[in-house]
Amino acid sequence: MNLRYIFFAALLVVLGAGLFFLPEKTNTNEMAPEKLHAELFDQTRYVSTDEVAERIINQDPSLFLIDVRTADYYAEYSLPGAANIPLEDLLSPNWEDYLTQEYMDVVFFSNGDIYAEQAWMLANRMGYKNFYIMKGGLNCWFETIIKPVKPESTASNNEFDLYKFRNGASQYFTGGELILSEEIVAEAITVTRKKKKTVASGGC
Repeated sequence: MNLRYIFFAALLVVLGAGLFFLPEKTNTNEMAPEKLHAELFDQTRYVSTDEVAERIINQDPSLFLIDVRTADYYAEYSLPGAANIPLEDLLSPNWEDYLTQEYMDVVFFSNGDIYAEQAWMLANRMGYKNFYIMKGGLNCWFETIIKPVKPESTASNNEFDLYKFRNGASQYFTGGELILSEEIVAEAITVTRKKKKTVASGGC
């Protein structure tokens, strides 16, 4: 074999190995992986469907909901006032103003927890603040808020109080009629940039 080819092949191998020792280019705002790993065990990132329902009903200006499902699912049904930022588009520069709501609680949700968890991890990895996940997603929303189950007669007063709230919330969100998710059509919601206001906080 030509010694020249052997020399260039060896040079490429050495240069390739050298890439492993080059410093990584990092975003200085990114959260350190160790800190992100620790926060994964912090349950305070979750807010309950009950808290989200209460804050929507009270028109809490510090709540900003982000539906991370696809536009098709969002068009079928979403929570009142929610913006639609599909998970795959979350880190697009187009949405940066929506993710830097410093004085607002930004709550991700999807059908369950998986996509919302991924969105939360991406946002925190990039160093954004005040992000939460609606625990259980829209599946839990329908179980607890839209179609709440009446407690057994032996249930505690707290359980009956919670049912009373959920029953009232169900009527608020459905117009007094119990409806199936397939029959619900989302309102045409225009996503607008929100002014920074005061904050509140929040875990199916």
